[in-house]
Amino acid sequence: MVNVLVSGSTGFIGSALVPHLAERGCRVTRLVRRDPAPSERAARWDPAAGTIDSAALEGVEGVVHLAGENVVGRWTARKKARILESRVRGTRLLSEALAGLDPPPAVMVCASGQDFYGDRGVERVSEEAGAGSGFVSEATAEWEAASQPAADAGIRVVKARLGMVLGDGGGALARMLPAFRLGLGGRFGDGRQYVSWISITDVVRVIHHALTTGALSGPVNVAAPGPVTNAEFARALGRALSRPALLPTPAFALRLALGEMAVLLLGGVRLDPSKLAASGFEFRHSDLESALRSALGREG
Repeated sequence: MVNVLVSGSTGFIGSALVPHLAERGCRVTRLVRRDPAPSERAARWDPAAGTIDSAALEGVEGVVHLAGENVVGRWTARKKARILESRVRGTRLLSEALAGLDPPPAVMVCASGQDFYGDRGVERVSEEAGAGSGFVSEATAEWEAASQPAADAGIRVVKARLGMVLGDGGGALARMLPAFRLGLGGRFGDGRQYVSWISITDVVRVIHHALTTGALSGPVNVAAPGPVTNAEFARALGRALSRPALLPTPAFALRLALGEMAVLLLGGVRLDPSKLAASGFEFRHSDLESALRSALGREG
């Protein structure tokens, strides 16, 4: 795999992925919403307008699709519309453009999320489980379905259902750290909901693995093999920072502050990554303590 197209290349995952791919000999073309500089390896698109520079995609062998409106934030009607429009319309636009190439790329790795499943309690959730109910589960299912034009064209589509990604400078961890560093962190609600997590180091390795592993296709749970409860996660983060983690945030306070979005913090999914492991992937961070140390720059 040499020529790889990446959307969302400046985001939390994309910023780690692009150098990772370059170190492995890949030539990365970025999919951007602005006019590319003359010497830049980039292709312009505008999902809202439904336009994409298909000519700039010629010769692409693999695609990583990460772009889309962040689901974090109060889910007003306008926010929900932005999530659906950016993620569903953008994925469909890109999938149709790739399907029209001659030849089309061999593979498309499309970022998805564990929210597809909804709140599943203590159940070990494999890729065979159906979609949950509620806005974010239904939106994620639509997002995945929008990649169907690529699959219909014979492109191997991998739907990467990501757990909580732990890394420096972004994601859920960045939003938690200020409170935990002050010793004001703790569990959300009763803390019994499961947190499926993965280090940013392993996420980019999974994406490269998916690009180059022909047997891997369809939905894939992208999470480390050791999911923990929210209470256990809070204690582990407190230990990693040498701070107490004893101040819970009551469920009613989260619902008051976040509205409908609070379901993301009060519900949980215990992802089973057996499909990924069976494809030959080996985690660098298979336990939470090592992943947190890496994310906080405290390895060694």
